[in-house]
Amino acid sequence: MIVVEETKLAGVKRIRPEVFEDHRGVYVETYNEQMYRDRGIEAAFVQDDISVSDRGVLRGIHGDAETWKLISCLSGKFYLVVVNWDKGSDQFGHWQSFVLSDRNCHQVLVPPRFGNGHLVLSEQAIFHYKQSTYYHPAGQFTLKWDDPQLGIWWPTGQPVLSRRDEAGHFVE
Repeated sequence: MIVVEETKLAGVKRIRPEVFEDHRGVYVETYNEQMYRDRGIEAAFVQDDISVSDRGVLRGIHGDAETWKLISCLSGKFYLVVVNWDKGSDQFGHWQSFVLSDRNCHQVLVPPRFGNGHLVLSEQAIFHYKQSTYYHPAGQFTLKWDDPQLGIWWPTGQPVLSRRDEAGHFVE
């Protein structure tokens, strides 16, 4: 069983899978195609990716025009930001944040033309996402994590960044 919740960003959904916990630990079904389809999630996923990062690492904000992503946290805790980058949308440039962890087991469904980035809050975190297209670097966009026009609040002032993320684009 899953609960699918609308967010303030049209098309972005928070998903709360059922969590079974007892004296042995925790069990969560992270994806069931039929269950997701029954709740209106039609994206067909073709690739799974994982990144492992330490506290203070900020990855993103990345996206493209074609890919749906289903994001979850397999271990640890991170602060996820999703940004609407659809220039035809009245919500262009709007963002929303979520805290995903191995304890809450929440997932976020990110549509095409949205970017996502995450900051690791725990000592280490495992970021997992399913995507609906195969990775194609030429179609990617990277937004500047601290773009003043976006005004994204991050719970850090000095994250650890890749060269790609340091050189991200500002709103034009």
